[in-house]
Amino acid sequence: MARSVRAAILVMALLATGCGERGPGGVPSLRDAGLPAAGEEALAGCEERLGLADELPRPADPTNFGVRQRRDDSGREVPHRPRLIVLHETVLPAEATLDSFATAHPRDEDQASYHLLVDRQGRRLRIVADGARAFGAGMSAFGDFTVRIRPEAVGSINNVALHLGLESPRDGRGDAPAHSGYTPEQYRSTAAQVLLWQARFGIPLSRLTTHAAVDRSRSRYDPRSFRWDRFDAPWRQAAERCGFTAYDTGQAAP
Repeated sequence: MARSVRAAILVMALLATGCGERGPGGVPSLRDAGLPAAGEEALAGCEERLGLADELPRPADPTNFGVRQRRDDSGREVPHRPRLIVLHETVLPAEATLDSFATAHPRDEDQASYHLLVDRQGRRLRIVADGARAFGAGMSAFGDFTVRIRPEAVGSINNVALHLGLESPRDGRGDAPAHSGYTPEQYRSTAAQVLLWQARFGIPLSRLTTHAAVDRSRSRYDPRSFRWDRFDAPWRQAAERCGFTAYDTGQAAP
């Protein structure tokens, strides 16, 4: 079945169930639970079919991540399960980025992390467990959706986000608006990881976005030079190989 036809059928089904709710500007909302998650057996089979190398552990210091908060300071329940995938880039070399995440940062403004980093060779470096809250996006929102734990705090999507960082190329280690881009190995590993996260947590492809798109501080614009067309082909190949094409609901605006 053609991708456009599959997507149209699935969007119609989502609209009928409320999963296609959209916020301002047509951005998909996070106010519903998403799609059904795949079982552990299906996930393990997918990893095997994709031939993925094991993740390499590079844990962050405990100051650089936290728990997914289940309630705000008033005791009200807040969304806390992963519902969104956010792409970033490091600007620094991978090792320097990992060293920074592994260093204790007592001050809130210095704390940062991803759940996972994909280096130039396509290796997946595990920094924070999926069940924990990585500090990938401070003042942030997805459409009109954000989570505020304390009344005086800024809203953030970290409580429901999974953060993946791409190692920048050598010519991307400054503040130029663009650079030479990412390697084919990075696109393949990123596509596979995104698909696995989607299947594990029931996240539709319309909830894959960028740090630039969710940032509300007007200071983040990564990942620069990310090519959706170079991501899309390996994602579709992986989804078809694993039988996970139902998660293809179109992409959020980069």
